[in-house]
Amino acid sequence: MIETTTTDRIRQAAFALFEQDGVDATSVAAICRAAQVSNGSFFHAYATKDALAGDIYLSALASYHAAMVKAVSGNPSAADGVAALVRAHVNWVTRERGLATFIFEQVRAEWLDTLREAQQAENARYRDALNGWRLRHVSEGALADLEDEVFMAQLVGPAQMLCRAWLSGRRSQSPKTYLPDLARCAQMVLCT
Repeated sequence: MIETTTTDRIRQAAFALFEQDGVDATSVAAICRAAQVSNGSFFHAYATKDALAGDIYLSALASYHAAMVKAVSGNPSAADGVAALVRAHVNWVTRERGLATFIFEQVRAEWLDTLREAQQAENARYRDALNGWRLRHVSEGALADLEDEVFMAQLVGPAQMLCRAWLSGRRSQSPKTYLPDLARCAQMVLCT
């Protein structure tokens, strides 16, 4: 049996409450009750509820980035890599539905302002890791030479639209249904 730490229990309880009630409506007392820990244990693990929400947010972001980087870790061709990245995006969102929803819903949260440096550092690690694969193909002329943000927008933008619609309940059909078309569209735009 795998034992969970107090911090793990706090994170799990908080995430369940954040999903159910939202970050703002969730109190530290409710988290402590759900995790079966004392206030002291909570504040030993996290300085504030916002710090806990930030920890969950950054962990989710790192998980997403790891899935994306893994998709191109074998140095696939430009076309295969683009398709693998689109699949990795959609598969992570559908597998980690709760975390994906949390990331998307918190994008404008005030408490995120305190994490901007950590978020930017995580995004920079991701960009650098992905660029190891991408820039090689750009230099070979197999991928369009675009700025990082434009490349990512073209890569996952359409998939992101379908994923957000599915996460919000506006679409019942899983975005996985459209993976072949999404991959093909991204390849048509990004592969030269």
